[in-house]
Amino acid sequence: MTLQLPAAPRRIAALAELRTVHRAFQWLHLNEVQLRRWQLEFLAIPAPPFGEGPRALWFLDRFRELGLENVHLDGAGNALGELRPGSDGPDAAVMLLSAHLDTVFPEGTDCTPREDGERILGPGSCDNGAGLAGLLGLAAAMKTSGIQPACTILFAANVGEEGEGDLRGMRHLFGASSEYFQRIGTALALEGSGTGSAVNRALGGRRLRVTVAGPGGHSWADAGRPNPILALADALVKLGELRLPQRPRTTLNVGTIRGGTSVNSIPEFATADLDLRSIAPIELDRAELTVLRVLTSAVERYNAHHGTSPAPGSTAPELRLTLHAERIGDRPAAMLMPASPIAQSLSAVDRHLGIATELRIGSTDANLPLSIGVPALAVGAGGFGAGVHTLAEFYDPTGRELALRRVLLLALDACQIAAAPQSLDAAAD
Repeated sequence: MTLQLPAAPRRIAALAELRTVHRAFQWLHLNEVQLRRWQLEFLAIPAPPFGEGPRALWFLDRFRELGLENVHLDGAGNALGELRPGSDGPDAAVMLLSAHLDTVFPEGTDCTPREDGERILGPGSCDNGAGLAGLLGLAAAMKTSGIQPACTILFAANVGEEGEGDLRGMRHLFGASSEYFQRIGTALALEGSGTGSAVNRALGGRRLRVTVAGPGGHSWADAGRPNPILALADALVKLGELRLPQRPRTTLNVGTIRGGTSVNSIPEFATADLDLRSIAPIELDRAELTVLRVLTSAVERYNAHHGTSPAPGSTAPELRLTLHAERIGDRPAAMLMPASPIAQSLSAVDRHLGIATELRIGSTDANLPLSIGVPALAVGAGGFGAGVHTLAEFYDPTGRELALRRVLLLALDACQIAAAPQSLDAAAD
């Protein structure tokens, strides 16, 4: 016989009355200075794409200091630690609470944080400095207060959320080579600032790297040879003229373009990175196909006007351009259904705390679990920030205590849900 969980509002009210939860709330209230100190320390450790290792090691040290169990780096480089209820077996359910380590800023960027009143200034201070500080704060508050969750909480400072990271940290955690494979029943990702924000619709994304290549040559001696930069530029202009669907909204961005050796050389290649986004998987497929057709047509048209092929038996190079396109990222689109227990839990927590829920569409670490049927949300870690993904980024932690109370209650209820997945709120009353 399956024991039904009480309805979400009753579960949240019961959690909020626990003495251990009160002590955790008190820790969050009294330790903003500690959270700020931690945030300044790890922000000074650069975490460029595929270079999160030093910051991950810093988090391992903090997890050990806080007394989490099974603290380790996994095969992808995620820094992990567990808060266990004390009775879990090796295959028991797990609730994932994560925040991504990486920033968008390349190696060599000066990441030294600065302070201006309450504001913390610097690359990554909000995205995802806010989430990472919140992750540590919640681990400390739960551990110090003696909270016993209904299932193991896996704290993860994970790699690979931004750009070409392509959710590699999440892919590993949910993959067959992970010790947590098929054990994670619910996932919460701490993402940036905000108190009421919650991403329940995963914005899908395709990243393409497009390269046009040719024989190259000297700008004077080989003048007239086909030029990959000119062909690619023409193709990108055509892409800019595309009319993509507004419902469901579908977008295309050309994020980078590079190529060539010097001003007096005909380039051997030109490359552009493209970003396609939509909330509808079918529209991503259609947009990708359209983009590839436009690119192919543009290069063929250029070759028809500028390319030449050598005569049979000739050793002269082929003076034609080639096109190569590869996917460098594929983020699945998905949605948390409103009837999901964790969605009902979010509503109940926000009602209990007097928070106005702000449901959003976004591309976050929650995309991956949602796409494989694991209930997940990405939620703000409090305070506010701006200038995300720029060198002018800042974060102001004022008021983050309320947001972390929200996440704490949501995480504890998510543990109850993960530990009793057959229970249905709708049938509780």
